Amino acid sequence: MFLDRSRLPARSTGRVVALAIVAGLLASCGTKDKLATGAIPDDYRTRHPIVIAEAERTIDIPVASGDTRLPQGTRDVIRGFAAEYRNASSGVIQIMLPRGSANSHAAQIVRKDIRRQLAAVGVPAKRVIETGYEAGATGDAAPIRLSYVAIAAQTAPCGEWPEDLTLNTLQNRNYYNFGCATQSNLAAQIAHPTDLIGPRQMSPIDAVQRGQVINSWRGTDTGDGGTTIIFN
Repeated sequence: MFLDRSRLPARSTGRVVALAIVAGLLASCGTKDKLATGAIPDDYRTRHPIVIAEAERTIDIPVASGDTRLPQGTRDVIRGFAAEYRNASSGVIQIMLPRGSANSHAAQIVRKDIRRQLAAVGVPAKRVIETGYEAGATGDAAPIRLSYVAIAAQTAPCGEWPEDLTLNTLQNRNYYNFGCATQSNLAAQIAHPTDLIGPRQMSPIDAVQRGQVINSWRGTDTGDGGTTIIFN
């Protein structure tokens, strides 16, 4: 059935035109909303993937020019670093000593204490090597650097802005650096990077522990028809 506008009064014709315009606007708004929610073609997990690669772990040990031994706090830091090394690497630990600095002589004395701390955690002496670096005679106290190489989960460096941010916003697309910090933080929290490759082998079942758990869930009879659940 077709509507013959020639037979409608002028006021009715105006109303029909107004309704048609409103209907068109509403339809266009619905189309824009649909495009806006589904128009993000990129994924930050694809743009900033977490990969397993070789990474260098380092720590700087401050040494004053008059030091003859390490303070207790510094010893604890070295032991913690050595414990991480044992869990993550089977290579060598480098002790990089400064040369030409005001504290170079003190660094040569303190290095023996560093070796003792590494040995106390279980690092074999054959896996500890000493190298040097030019610190320059600037008068500043150059640190002793400990480093080792291990496999780690990581992402590419963040902070890149290769595209126009306003253009991506108008197109309702994620900007390039979006999600990079989240991916980097997640990678840093992964204790065992091999977990990203596949699950570990299951440990044998502990029959004694299993029996204790079952008994705890079964509970004990209270004598009045009820059951008391006991959790150890």
